[in-house]
Amino acid sequence: MTLVITGIAAIIATIVLYAKPVLAQRFHIGVLALMYWGASLMWCVDGFATLAEGEGFIELSDAAAMSDDVLLGVCVVVLGLVVWGIVCAVKNRKSNTAAAA
Repeated sequence: MTLVITGIAAIIATIVLYAKPVLAQRFHIGVLALMYWGASLMWCVDGFATLAEGEGFIELSDAAAMSDDVLLGVCVVVLGLVVWGIVCAVKNRKSNTAAAA
């Protein structure tokens, strides 16, 4: 489920990146999309590693493990938004400082 949640976030960020290029450039949506695609790739590798161990790609039978995966996916998306906000603040501050000089 973590892969599904981060994949959906990556797809949404990519759609915004290409649908609204002016907005994407101003708010550095490309950075957000890359973070989510990187997380999705990481969960994909984790899924293949569990397949190699003989387990399922995504755990759907255990409700407790599934709820933990959902919580982890939400935490990854929220943390990505926090890091993206910091990146936007730093880059916008640098551009405002350069414009004022």
